[in-house]
Amino acid sequence: MSAAPVAAGEPRRLVIASRESRLAMWQAVHVQSLLRSRYPGCDVTIVGLTTEGDRVLDRALSEIGGKGLFTKELEVALLEGRADLAVHSLKDVPMELAPEFALAAVLTREDPRDAFVSNDHAGLESLPAGARVGTSSLRRAALIRRRFPTLDVQPLRGNLDTRLGKLDRGEYAAIVLAAAGLKRLGLASRIRAIVPESLSLPAAGQGALGIECLAARSDVRTWLGALAHAPTWAQVSAERMLSRVLGGSCRVPLAAYCVARPEGGLRLRACVASVDGTQLVEAEDVCAETDIASAEALGNRVAQTLSDKGARALLPAPV
Repeated sequence: MSAAPVAAGEPRRLVIASRESRLAMWQAVHVQSLLRSRYPGCDVTIVGLTTEGDRVLDRALSEIGGKGLFTKELEVALLEGRADLAVHSLKDVPMELAPEFALAAVLTREDPRDAFVSNDHAGLESLPAGARVGTSSLRRAALIRRRFPTLDVQPLRGNLDTRLGKLDRGEYAAIVLAAAGLKRLGLASRIRAIVPESLSLPAAGQGALGIECLAARSDVRTWLGALAHAPTWAQVSAERMLSRVLGGSCRVPLAAYCVARPEGGLRLRACVASVDGTQLVEAEDVCAETDIASAEALGNRVAQTLSDKGARALLPAPV
């Protein structure tokens, strides 16, 4: 069993829940290393779990329940006391957490952009008409279709190694993935080109790691808070608020990307597209502050601007 809450002091034992994919385990080991460095006397272990999102690979996420399929089993482990914290790719975390859970920390962001991967072509613009392009993301698919309508954009499920294997077997001419995962696993050499933000704006939270725990575990929240990267947390808070307001999920081709402004404050850009890419609504705004409350207010404003410009007409009906 996981250690019971303590009133104060450093942790003695922490258990991390993680998906079992190679990338997820890299992320868990990364957090394990950070915790061991911060709390040298703490025994930090990892328990690997298989989620529904890992098991069902023959259908798009939008058809089987969306982002929560990658977190449910990890959250059950938290509720049952088998783990103290769960490590996620933040873009896989639902925009609304159940009240039993809390986002305890967001770590420094890796490259948030999309990566073009191919064995034979240098970039999307060099692909011939009809070339098959694989991606797991409705957002990427819609934005690629908008810019390159002659390409055959098809779903691509599975963990990172599975997707690369399908490319190497010739099932796709190219695939588009998150650059962060490839870089974290030492596979940056597979990236033929970084897809520019002007073509494919990143998803909310892409490239960032989020650590979840029980909302009632104030001790764990305090310990994990020491690992947080405040600038990243504020930026992804703006993105996630925008997505939350617009009902963002795996069923919505929505992009949101917030960055620090050179002169101070934050800049948030976002767009909503139709699934076929023929329609696109874009908006952006800035704020002078960098705290989470200001970032969330920025996200809310940009979401409202998108809505005023007709974005809700492009969103799927609630299920």
